[in-house]
Amino acid sequence: MNPDELLKRYTAGEVNFAEINLRCANLAGADLIGVNLSKANLHGATLVFAYLTRTNLRSAILAGAKLGGANLNQAHLSQANLSDADLHGASLAGATMVNTNAALANLLDANLIDADMRDINLRGANLAGACLRGANLRKELKRSANLTGACFHKADLRGANFSGADLSGADLRSANLSEATFTGANLSGAEFTKAIMTGCFLTEANLTGANLSSADLTNAKIERANLTDAQVEDANMAWVIMPDTKLTRANMVNVNLMTAKLTRSDFSRVNLQRANLRDANLTEAYLGRTNLFGADLTDAILSKAELSSTNLAGAILKGATMPDGTVHS
Repeated sequence: MNPDELLKRYTAGEVNFAEINLRCANLAGADLIGVNLSKANLHGATLVFAYLTRTNLRSAILAGAKLGGANLNQAHLSQANLSDADLHGASLAGATMVNTNAALANLLDANLIDADMRDINLRGANLAGACLRGANLRKELKRSANLTGACFHKADLRGANFSGADLSGADLRSANLSEATFTGANLSGAEFTKAIMTGCFLTEANLTGANLSSADLTNAKIERANLTDAQVEDANMAWVIMPDTKLTRANMVNVNLMTAKLTRSDFSRVNLQRANLRDANLTEAYLGRTNLFGADLTDAILSKAELSSTNLAGAILKGATMPDGTVHS
């Protein structure tokens, strides 16, 4: 079937075009709202600025398709193949993209607000400037969303759910991740430089080797996470809740941990030079060979903390509760 015949039949009221072959077809600007294109072959098709609201594209082949500026709001794209597709500026608000393959897709500046993206494959995809506010990318059953190496530079990800997702090596620089959920997510080697992560949920997340320099993690929840070898220089972690967390060899120079809850956390060999730890709770924390040179520990709680071989040269300890229970004058 050619594009002209499809549009003619659609105008006449026909909506069921399941399994149709439209490979490399030109449907730029076409109005196909609510049509059934499930399992259709649209490989390499041109659908720029097409109207595909509520369209059924389940299991459709859209690899290499041109969908720039297309309206796919509330479209059904579960198990569709969007690999290497161009969705620059497309709107997919409320779209269902469960188990969709969007590897290497271009989603620059795309609108993915409230999209259901469970188990989606976004490996190497470009989502710079995209809006994923309220999107659901959480792990489903034993599978997880594959976002390895994806680019979310300056993306709006407020409230997005990445629970259990694989974001290893992803680019999240300057992204807005306020109140996003990363529970159990793999964030190893991910880039969070200057990201806004206020109120983020990072419980049991793997952040080994991640770069959180200058990120804003105010009020974040980071219980039982792994930040071994992470770069956290100049980050704002005021009021963070981070008990039982492993931070071995992390670089935390100039980090703000004011009033942070850090009980039982492992800071062995961590560089905390000039860190702000005023009023921080470090009860039973392990600080073996930790560098606290010039750190501000005013009124901090260090009860039962391990301070063997800790560098406290130039540290401010006024009012701090020491491991033996005494208060430093």
